[in-house]
Amino acid sequence: MKKSIFPKTKVKKPEPNFGTSDWIIWAAWADRITFDEIKERTGKTEKEVIHLMRKSLKRNSFKLWRKRVREKSIKNKKIFIEERKKIKEKISLKNIIID
Repeated sequence: MKKSIFPKTKVKKPEPNFGTSDWIIWAAWADRITFDEIKERTGKTEKEVIHLMRKSLKRNSFKLWRKRVREKSIKNKKIFIEERKKIKEKISLKNIIID
């Protein structure tokens, strides 16, 4: 058996097969994958993803996920961009005051 030149990373829970409901749930839990990206890849809207999560997860798991999504601005692309602008403005103001 020939060894690959690329190292293989072993993870406890690898990424599920793309296109399955398991992949959508995995992507919804991931902090760095926005609802817009999920829609681009699968065609599922945010509302459909929420419905799938509600149907698939236990009640408390769903509540934890919803709380996490509400607190994380990165899941919503518009909010994420606005937050980044605020941070950049704050940094630039500090640089102006220091100079």
